[in-house]
Amino acid sequence: MRKLVIGKAVMKQVCAHLIACLVWGGVLVAQEQAGELKIGVSDPSGAVLAARCEIVSDANHFALQFETGPTGEYTVKKLPLGVYKLSVQRAGFAPFSTLVEIRSEIPVVLPVSLKLASQIESITVKGSGTLLDTTNTGTSYTLGKLALENQESSTPGRSAIDVVQQQPGWLLEANGVLHPRGSEYGTQYVVDGIPVLENRSPAFAPGEDLDDVQSVRVYTSGIPAEFGRKLGGVVEMVSNRNPGRGLHGTALLGGGSFGTESGFVGGSYFDGRNVFGLSAIGAHTDRYLDPPVQQNYSNTATTSGFRGSFERDLTQRDRLRLVVSHDRVEFLVPNEQVQQAAGQRQHRGSDESAGQASYQHIFSSTLVGSLQGRVRDLTASLESNLQSVPIQAFQDRGFRDGYASGSLDAQLGRHELKVGADAIYSSIREKFSYQISPSADPANFDPSTPSSFSFFGTGLDREQAFYGQDQIRFRNLSASAGLRFDHYSLRVDETAWSPRLGVAWYLPKAGLVLRSSYDRIFSTPAAENLLLSTSAQVRTLNQTVAQLPVRPSRGNYFEVGTAKEIRHNASWTTNYFWRNIHNFGDDDTLLNTGISFPIALQSASIYGGESQVTLSQYGPFSGWVNYSYMVAKAQLPIIGGLFLGNDAAALLNSHDKIWASQDQRHTAHGQIRYQPVPKFWTALGASYGSGLPVELNGEDAATLAAQFGQAVVDRVNLNANRVRPSSSIDISAGLELWKKELRSVQLQGDIRNLTDRLNVINFASLFSGTALASPRAYALRLRLSF
Repeated sequence: MRKLVIGKAVMKQVCAHLIACLVWGGVLVAQEQAGELKIGVSDPSGAVLAARCEIVSDANHFALQFETGPTGEYTVKKLPLGVYKLSVQRAGFAPFSTLVEIRSEIPVVLPVSLKLASQIESITVKGSGTLLDTTNTGTSYTLGKLALENQESSTPGRSAIDVVQQQPGWLLEANGVLHPRGSEYGTQYVVDGIPVLENRSPAFAPGEDLDDVQSVRVYTSGIPAEFGRKLGGVVEMVSNRNPGRGLHGTALLGGGSFGTESGFVGGSYFDGRNVFGLSAIGAHTDRYLDPPVQQNYSNTATTSGFRGSFERDLTQRDRLRLVVSHDRVEFLVPNEQVQQAAGQRQHRGSDESAGQASYQHIFSSTLVGSLQGRVRDLTASLESNLQSVPIQAFQDRGFRDGYASGSLDAQLGRHELKVGADAIYSSIREKFSYQISPSADPANFDPSTPSSFSFFGTGLDREQAFYGQDQIRFRNLSASAGLRFDHYSLRVDETAWSPRLGVAWYLPKAGLVLRSSYDRIFSTPAAENLLLSTSAQVRTLNQTVAQLPVRPSRGNYFEVGTAKEIRHNASWTTNYFWRNIHNFGDDDTLLNTGISFPIALQSASIYGGESQVTLSQYGPFSGWVNYSYMVAKAQLPIIGGLFLGNDAAALLNSHDKIWASQDQRHTAHGQIRYQPVPKFWTALGASYGSGLPVELNGEDAATLAAQFGQAVVDRVNLNANRVRPSSSIDISAGLELWKKELRSVQLQGDIRNLTDRLNVINFASLFSGTALASPRAYALRLRLSF
């Protein structure tokens, strides 16, 4: 690695640019932990060469093959931070390999001079050289494009969710809601550097799909200061940014159990300077959400979407990118037994349209600036027929938001600096009403609950933030330090300073990394239905409930951990963490309508441990296994929400301690992959969960059996108030049917829950209702690459 020496003149230039960017960005932060590699290949005389290249990182599960083309140059964009092994080959020349470190958004420029075949020269790398991230002070896991392409088929809208929930510390609750280390409503998606802060589970908004994604990285500790607002965990997704020259693309056709049909087609054209991209996706399924009963009543859905992009290198120093997209989903809310018998039909829909632009300027070899912006419109609706029980609910909500950010990355000797600022400006509207069904059991409601209710409200969300962070390296010691300031104004007006600290120490002889981190977090409430749940009108629904505004969560995250290399082809990570949070964010689902309202508990205490072993390659075998242990306890009372049950007053005014709804003690996932020949592979996976807590509130077993079925009730330990353990065995296989250069046809088959075990996710939960995991399901997927 080359050492950077910066003189006083350059220091003055950097400082001037830093100040200029903060003024230039105004109240504009590009949230992205990715960099790029600029490669130039030549022969001994300096003449440019077209060559085949491969860049691989075992720690990031990332592999990419590309060609430099007639100019001998190629820029690999948006590489997850880490260490990579680069290999370069051309007929008649000696193969070349070296390690490349990507540590910031500042491009790494690497000239490669190939020697003639008789003058072999290569850098020998011990083992793979990329098994461990030796400088990361927190916990993050990365999956590259090859790993994402071979993932099991998912229910439409859940591909990103299914990938993330298999990582240590992540838990999947009803209807695809992710819980990072016990946090609800705390998952932040960052898509191509722009944060998406609302709930992205299928019941709330069009899901994030992986068909056009080249990497996914998740964070649960050591979270950089550039990330804010939703900090239970961060899911960073980067779309495919490295096409080959000319016209290339992918088409996918899929089908399987529950009448599932899906299709995707995406292509790009790259002429060396401009990249045009266009993709479309569509799917239909008869099992979209997690139903409350085995019969899977009224659970159909149709999804569709398109995306267009344009990227141009304006100069060697300037890059512009534009993206437009639209997604839509329509589905029915699955019924319980009583609702199905009554003839209930509840229809929900969601539309999202967005446009975004980004601009990058390279000031010098040690300073890069970027600006990003987005405008978006998101709507969600619910319509109930007259037969709906126990209530007929209606909703029409949405928001329009604008996001802008600016940042600067600088290298100053041992320091990797980043500063930036951002702002969110949103207008929110909510329209909601209900009518209690004449056939509803009066015992389901508090006696004071009015038979009908209507609400309409609008609000403005104004949020600003700025931050600075530094990654310092001294030999085998790395330290990270960051400070973030947030201002939040929606129903309440609050500010916060959030320091982030971390340290990592690498012991090369032992192949061991020791690390620890501290994150101060300021996490804003969910915007969905926040106006209603914090309005004065809610007080009319239950006079005994204290109605207070839902405030942002504030907390302290601590972690200590290790990462160990094993025999140059495997790695082992372990972590111990604890979190203390005030105004602990959660949500309440209204009577199986799927509509959720934000709430906050007074506080929560969460602690646990995680471990993962990854085998990169051992002959034809590769695989991984992980285990998570977590204890999550919350302190009542609850504020916010929309509670109509007759037990609402007791819960909302209590000061008891309860197990958090995400308190699953033991969670495990694993997969072993066998690839005897390049054209065929098969994989066996398994998962286990010890079960979530249950709050029955006095209901007897007979009543519950009539509502959900005896088989479902048998999967609950009513004495221990816990769902019984769940488990699943999955099997997949892939076959390359045809391949010629970059064109190929591949077939993949999956069987999920091979033993057809009945697994209950939630049961009669005050906050999440009842939800069942999928029974045995089959899927086939045909991939055409060109």
